[in-house]
Amino acid sequence: MGSDHDEKEAGQTSEAGGEKEEHHEPLSRHASESSVYATEEEEDEYGSKIQLGPLCTIKEHLEKDKDDESLRKWKEQLLGSVDVNNIGEILEPEVNFTSLSIISPGRDDIVLPIPEDGKPKGLWFTLKEGSNYRLKFSFVVSNNIVSGLKYTNTVWKTAVKVDSSKEMLGTFSPQLEPYTHEMPEEVTPAGMFARGQYTARSKFVDDDNKCYLEINYTFDIRKDWA
Repeated sequence: MGSDHDEKEAGQTSEAGGEKEEHHEPLSRHASESSVYATEEEEDEYGSKIQLGPLCTIKEHLEKDKDDESLRKWKEQLLGSVDVNNIGEILEPEVNFTSLSIISPGRDDIVLPIPEDGKPKGLWFTLKEGSNYRLKFSFVVSNNIVSGLKYTNTVWKTAVKVDSSKEMLGTFSPQLEPYTHEMPEEVTPAGMFARGQYTARSKFVDDDNKCYLEINYTFDIRKDWA
């Protein structure tokens, strides 16, 4: 969620098996309000949209390949205690994020408010330069299975993109209890040129490119925690 443009290398793999891609560009000195956030075309650097088959309800998923015992057991394990009779006919999955926080060793968690319009007012958070941190979030899945949920984050400083990452979270079935996920640990850059204000966009999307949460925000990297 922060910037680590001076020290990270491409191709890191997360604990959950997803891949993380990093892209680095030189810094600029000027920014205009209209260029603070990239366009959708600029941000989509992971290839064109994959054409997927039509969505299926949970009942339809269970009916498919019902004669294949291994597939049937796998689907039952994925669905767990889902009440199929209650939600089995709903096509579109829903993912609601209940909490977002930044955790850093030896410090209290920074709990981030989730604005309804996806645009926090003012500075969203501050990170200390050279500090270890990770993003932690919880979410609830309802209605249907969400396939290929992933987190993307893009960071700019003075209108130039300095960091871009993607983390595959996985496939999740509906359940009443929230899922909790922690991102791999990162280290904020340090030094005079690293300090200052950044703008960023974080998104949670699935295999169908449906966006469940998008947040456009600003944050600071300073000599010390705020």
